[in-house]
Amino acid sequence: QEQMVESGGGLVQPGGSLRLSCAGSGFRFDDYSIGWFRQAPGKEREFVAVSTWPGGSTGYADSMKGRFTISRDNDKNTVYLRMNFLRPEDTAVYYCAASSRWGTSRRTPSEYKFWGQGTQVTVSS
Repeated sequence: QEQMVESGGGLVQPGGSLRLSCAGSGFRFDDYSIGWFRQAPGKEREFVAVSTWPGGSTGYADSMKGRFTISRDNDKNTVYLRMNFLRPEDTAVYYCAASSRWGTSRRTPSEYKFWGQGTQVTVSS
């Protein structure tokens, strides 16, 4: 059974950093694009970043460029999201998801098949 599990969320002060992890199982992990999305209360789920092919390509939402970094370790079936210079508006539940489609344009939730349960990130002083 396909499964995605996020970890690493928590409470952090503005300007701080967190690293989220996403472990996949039950499918051929390295054949899939892995994306991060987030959803704040009362808002729609929004794209954050994607790790995809060819050649380990990555893509980011404009507001995350320069602050967030996505990386993957296929040997561990894990994708990471390093988040620096966090802002209160980054507060949300962060989800990872897997898509069988490739390319950095994979930014719509409907393109993703398997989803995790999410991990809460709260940025507050």
